[in-house]
This record gives sequence, C-alpha cells and structure tokens, in this order.
Amino acid sequence: MISLLIPCHNESPVLETLHARVSRAAQAAGEPYEVLLVDDGSTDDSWERMRALHARDARWKAIRLARNFGHQAAVTAALRHARGDAVMILDADLQDPPEELSRFLAKWREGYEVVYAVRRKRKEGLLLRACYALFYRGLGRLADIPIPHDSGDFCLIDRKVVDVINAMPEHNRFVRGLRAWAGHRQIGLEYERAARAGGETSYTVGKLLRLAVDGVFSFSIAPLRLATWLGLAASAFALAAAVFTLFQRIFVDYFRSIGNALPPGFATTIIAIFFLGGVQLICLGVIGEYIGRIYEEVKNRPLWVEMERLGL
Repeated sequence: MISLLIPCHNESPVLETLHARVSRAAQAAGEPYEVLLVDDGSTDDSWERMRALHARDARWKAIRLARNFGHQAAVTAALRHARGDAVMILDADLQDPPEELSRFLAKWREGYEVVYAVRRKRKEGLLLRACYALFYRGLGRLADIPIPHDSGDFCLIDRKVVDVINAMPEHNRFVRGLRAWAGHRQIGLEYERAARAGGETSYTVGKLLRLAVDGVFSFSIAPLRLATWLGLAASAFALAAAVFTLFQRIFVDYFRSIGNALPPGFATTIIAIFFLGGVQLICLGVIGEYIGRIYEEVKNRPLWVEMERLGL
C-alpha cells in the first residue's frame, strides 16, 4: 500500500487539480493507496474542500490542526498516521509533481528504502537561488551526517524508515535531516521543479530562515565550535596587540622614526571593547540557540493539536 502525505496551508485554489493529478498518478502505480491531507491551520475554505474530497473518495483522508503549527509539524503529523508500506511526501502546490511516483516506486522496488528528489532547476529569483545553494552546501559541511544538496521533503520512504522517524522525540523537526540520519539505502532522483499550480506561497522568507536555522542547529555542534574559535581568535589578536604595544614602549625612538609612535589609548581601548563585546555576544547567541532548544524539549508539549479527522 502507498501513502501520499500532503501538508496544506491555504491551498483551496489547487485542491481540485491536486486531487485529479495525484489520483491519476496513484492509480497508474497499480497499488492500493491512501492520500492524507493535513490542514495546517488554513484560514480559507481548504477544510471544506477536503471534506468534499473525502465524501467523493474515501481514500482521501484528512487531519485538521488547531492552528498553523508549521510545515515540518504537519509533515510529522501525517507520518504518524500513514499506514503505507511506502510513503510519499509532497507539497500541495504541485511544485512537486505527483507523476514522479512511478519513478520513485521503481527505485524502491530495487531495494532503496529512501528515494529523495533532487531539484534540477529552481524557479526562484537569482538571489533566492544563491541563498538556497549557499544553505545546502553550508549545511553539508557543518552537519554531522551527510545531507544531500538541493533536496527538500519531496521523497518516498520505506515503512522501516518511517518508523525510525516516528520514534524520534525531538520537537524542532527538520524532516529531511531526520531522513538522512535514519540511514538505510538512499538514492536521489533529479526532477524538474514546476511553478505553483495556483494560489500564493505561505512559506515566507522568515519561515525559510527559521527552517535553515533548525537544520543547522539540529544537526551540528559546529556553531559552538565556531564560538570557541572566535574566542581564541580574539584572545590571539589581543595578545598580539599587547606584544606590539610593549615593543612600542620599549623602542620608542625607532617607532617614532618610522611614523608609528604610540597613539593615545582611547581609540584602541574603544576598538578593543567593541571587538571583544561583539565576539561575546555572538558566542552568547549561539549558546542561547542551543539552550532554547533544550528548553523546548524539556517542556515536552505536543508537536501539534488536532481538531478533526476524516477517514482516520
């Protein structure tokens, strides 16, 4: 059985098209299937349309969350309810073409437990594409595990890997990182990412930055090491400046002859204060990020709250 998991936030304009294309792709695969929609706090009539889809086709099921808990929480909620032997995650805006299901299933049947999609070409502007490229390559260097470049949540994963991800208790979810951490046999498939089928994206720049921060701080302690290196660099700079100043005081005539006499102390003192203060604030910010995540984990609140279910 195949489960297709689709988080939705204000996707009312595309749900009919989504139903037609996903149904065609799933039927072409020739296996029993279910489609699980997660309404992540939509403010339009997405839920009413989901209810109509379920009434028309019982294989289309839905969960309504009590508010907008975020894309990663919605994906996690869907994974908890999925019953398939193979589980596909895709976006409702049809930028992830459901027609790729057959290619993914072919690799799954070859024995791969994770088949993730790699974006061949992005539709965003030059600046945003550059930011994405920088993020994925930076994360690849910083993370303690290999995370594929240019791959999002669009993937097909085996039941064994779904169970591993569902068993992970952390609250700051970065699903593509959890997928990589789970291991097993993984392979990437290139695909052409399409433009949105309708509506407007709710993934703002702020949300993208938050996701990037979650990816870095959830899978790497490199920022803590960076704080240590910044402290060492500041100390080395201060030591070198102290030695240089000492020589200026000992060899006063020589430094005066080359035009490098000992300057008044105010400017250098202010520069040193600002430099060291900046390093300290950066280090405190990095430590604060990790402490904040510990705080979120200790509270142990649920990742999401459900209001209603259809077909589950």
